[in-house]
Amino acid sequence: MESYLNEHFGVQPKHTSEEVLGRWRKLCGVVKNPKRRFRFTANLSKRCEAAAMRRTNQEKLRIAVLVSKAAIQFLLGVSPSDYTVPEEVKAAGFQVCADELGSIVEGHDVKKLKFHGAVSGLAEKLSTSTTDGLNTNTDLFNRRQELYGINKFAEAKPRSFWIFVWEALQDMTLMILGVCAFVSLIVGLAVEGWPHGAHDGLGIVASILLVVFVTATSDYRQSLQFRDLDKEKKKISIQVTRNGFRQKLSIYDLVPGDIVHLGIGDQVPADGLFVSGFSVSIDESSLTGESEPIMVSAENPFMLSGTKVQDGSCKMMVTTVGMRTQWGKLMATLSEGGDDETPLQVKLNGVATIIGKGGLFFAVLTFAVLVQGMLSSKLQEGTIWSWSGDDALGLLEFFAIAVTIVVVAVPEGLPLAVTLSLAFAMKKMMNDKALVRHLAACETMGSATTICSDKTGTLTTNHMTVVKSCICMNVQEVNNNASSLCSEIPESALKLLLQSIFNNTGGEVVANKAGKREILGSPTETALLEFALSLGGDFHAERQASKTIKVEPFNSTKKRMGVVLEIPGGGLRAHTKGASEIVLAACNKVIDSNGEVVPLNEASVKHLNLTIDQFASEALRTLCLAYVDLENKFSPDDSIPVSGFTCIGIVGIKDPVRPGVKESVALCRSAGITVRMVTGDNINTAKAIAKECGILTDEGIAIEGPDFREKTMEELLELIPKIQVMARSSPLDKHTLVKHLRTTFDEVVAVTGDGTNDAPALHEADIGLAMGIAGTEVAKESADVIILDDNFSTIVTVAKWGRSVYINIQKFVQFQLTVNIVALIVNFSSACLTGSAPLTAVQLLWVNMIMDTLGALALATEPPNEELMKRSPVGRKGNFISNVMWRNIIGQSLYQFTVIWLLQSKGEAMFDLVGPDSALILNTLIFNSFVFCQVFNEISSREMEKINVFQGILDNYVFVIVLSVTVLFQIIIIEFLGTFANTSPLTLTQWFVSILIGFLGMPIAAALKNVPV
Repeated sequence: MESYLNEHFGVQPKHTSEEVLGRWRKLCGVVKNPKRRFRFTANLSKRCEAAAMRRTNQEKLRIAVLVSKAAIQFLLGVSPSDYTVPEEVKAAGFQVCADELGSIVEGHDVKKLKFHGAVSGLAEKLSTSTTDGLNTNTDLFNRRQELYGINKFAEAKPRSFWIFVWEALQDMTLMILGVCAFVSLIVGLAVEGWPHGAHDGLGIVASILLVVFVTATSDYRQSLQFRDLDKEKKKISIQVTRNGFRQKLSIYDLVPGDIVHLGIGDQVPADGLFVSGFSVSIDESSLTGESEPIMVSAENPFMLSGTKVQDGSCKMMVTTVGMRTQWGKLMATLSEGGDDETPLQVKLNGVATIIGKGGLFFAVLTFAVLVQGMLSSKLQEGTIWSWSGDDALGLLEFFAIAVTIVVVAVPEGLPLAVTLSLAFAMKKMMNDKALVRHLAACETMGSATTICSDKTGTLTTNHMTVVKSCICMNVQEVNNNASSLCSEIPESALKLLLQSIFNNTGGEVVANKAGKREILGSPTETALLEFALSLGGDFHAERQASKTIKVEPFNSTKKRMGVVLEIPGGGLRAHTKGASEIVLAACNKVIDSNGEVVPLNEASVKHLNLTIDQFASEALRTLCLAYVDLENKFSPDDSIPVSGFTCIGIVGIKDPVRPGVKESVALCRSAGITVRMVTGDNINTAKAIAKECGILTDEGIAIEGPDFREKTMEELLELIPKIQVMARSSPLDKHTLVKHLRTTFDEVVAVTGDGTNDAPALHEADIGLAMGIAGTEVAKESADVIILDDNFSTIVTVAKWGRSVYINIQKFVQFQLTVNIVALIVNFSSACLTGSAPLTAVQLLWVNMIMDTLGALALATEPPNEELMKRSPVGRKGNFISNVMWRNIIGQSLYQFTVIWLLQSKGEAMFDLVGPDSALILNTLIFNSFVFCQVFNEISSREMEKINVFQGILDNYVFVIVLSVTVLFQIIIIEFLGTFANTSPLTLTQWFVSILIGFLGMPIAAALKNVPV
């Protein structure tokens, strides 16, 4: 079966082709309720429509942009058109309407922008300030929202509970049973009258309604969980200046006039205009389909919602929000067509199809055998041409049994159990600080064999402080008393150091709401700015003293950042900082202990390199700061030089290892998951941290990215399994490592990433894990799971939940297939040998609900335990329906079938059943024993290999409730609903025997677990 499923129902966790997705759908036969069964699969036809619509919209926008660019020169010579401010806008206190703002940015209309006085003119007309932002303390702010709208997109209405009830009613077999019930009601009333003639029909109707409402309730709860997760996925915050200070704000609270701060990897949250910034390039491919980045500047200030900042940083003034933006219009017209289905969903659709076909065959055969039995007895009696109402009711009962066999035999709940388990796990993982963006990632993480983790912020706390420095060739400890350090640095060198730190930074020192000083920026920038402030520096005075000419932001390929300043005395100066050995290699001079610039000789280089190694071996992150004076002919279009620098100094930044990481790495090792550190840091720093975390062992090796790149394919085959640390790696190195691990070594790889350049590796990996705090929007969009607290221990929790999902679904499949097989064989063999079926339509519907919806709720929502991380990972080639499962299914099915067959053939004699009700009491006994076999089998299915199945049972309240409800309803059905369910009240002895028969399945299940497979 496994090879058939892999061949016909095998899909990848991500990037599966449309052809493969379409192929398995065609193979799905015997589908009782397509609406329900395929609810959580991608709608391929809608996807095609969406893709066509997206292409049309992209083409329209691309042409509009090209036309506007071509017309710029012509428009500059044309006198601006008149614009009349609408009265309601004037009355509200503004001078430009929403439509005018929208047409300026969307149409890239330079003429209109010039007419309104460029960005500063529009800011005035919007009653905002490009430096202090909006003032939210006035009535103007509320009127602004009413007039210009809010930054939210139109969303589909949530589906109500009654829609799920309607969809549950679409089940073809339930419809047929409904028709049977109606006919049974008519014929019964005609033959036996009210109320006796209505019992069978009403019993089936009540069972159908119970199945429908339990199913709809389960599905509706799932939809609520997914809705909550969708809300979490859409939570995006952005830095905004309001009321004169910087603050974090949800993108959905933005209004026109807001001043937004954007950096590399951010998504532009609304349409707007560039205010100030450097080297800003925007990726507009999501809107226009054009892969070439667009440079944004004061000359081309138009920024569109939904595009991504590829390079640089800037301030933007919001002009258009929500459904007025091009992105909003695109979102409204497109229906995504849903997420790709997960590999387990597809595989279980295959299992349901195979068993469903078998069930349909047995159902037809059972009906044929029962009808043949009836015809034979009528032939013997000579009444073949004489048919009564009772005969008609008998035929109808046979047909209902055949249809109900299909209901029980087609395990429609299998693929839906995957969704139920995933929805449950995703909700719980959200509480454990992991947001799952794609369903498949949750189950794939359970098969992970390798985790490639970043160092900074994931293995470490990301709370950085400068603890050592080597300024002017003097190595010093940096403690709380910075004045002593300050006195040892010559004044000229201190001035250069402060100029370098305060100007060559992606951070900022601002005042918060309380008027207190606050440092914004990455942890590295924050540590450096704190260091400079402790040396007595003044951030704002230093920034105002020089004029910034050019900025080259940090990127992980160059491993450095730079800035060109026009300094107070005239002339240009470039400052650079970055990876110590890279920046030091670009230096040919150094500032000595007297504050003088001297050539960098061999002894000085050796001293500085030893200092770098010493800092790194103490697990410190090292950065080198340097400068070079430039000639006045330098143009902002030129690149910052890469040589000729003067070294100012080296700083050592401490970033402690997170508590619990060492234990988490050890847990991964015991679970058969290899943890590799991939970092851009110095190799000695990386090795020191890796040893502290327990990642680097005696057998493993640490390698630098440049060395890794030089290796041949033969060398890589030998090297990659041993790599535990890769330092000074570029995003391409990470991508190459992941690709080889996946394709060459067949590993299931999880990769962490936070930067824009990590997107290819996150996309390539089986599971991409983006950082929620340090991660950029581009990284998050490429990821499958977002680690909200950036903690490695959370990644291990995700792996544990992934394993839990996989094993829970295996447990449910084992339980359901056992019920399927026994119910099928019992009814079929009984029909063949006795001419009647012991389990009626109503009883089979109740059994179906126990094994389908209630079984899924009980077994698919089992929380993870520590034992899960002591098993080896399933990996890429593991069989889903394992030999262990087949052993348990076959063994348990044989026991149940034997017991029920014994009851059927010898039951009357064993219990001294005589009289007209003996057959009814026996069938009730069989039904009761069968249900209790499933109740105890459900408990046995909690563990597939362990004998102790009661451990932690009370931790899963859902399991306890489901079992209790099943037993309670069983008592009610037997004792009080006999007329509807074709049952008879049982004596205490008969109850005891029924429960004992069910219970005996548990020691048999325990004995089976000792049989090796």
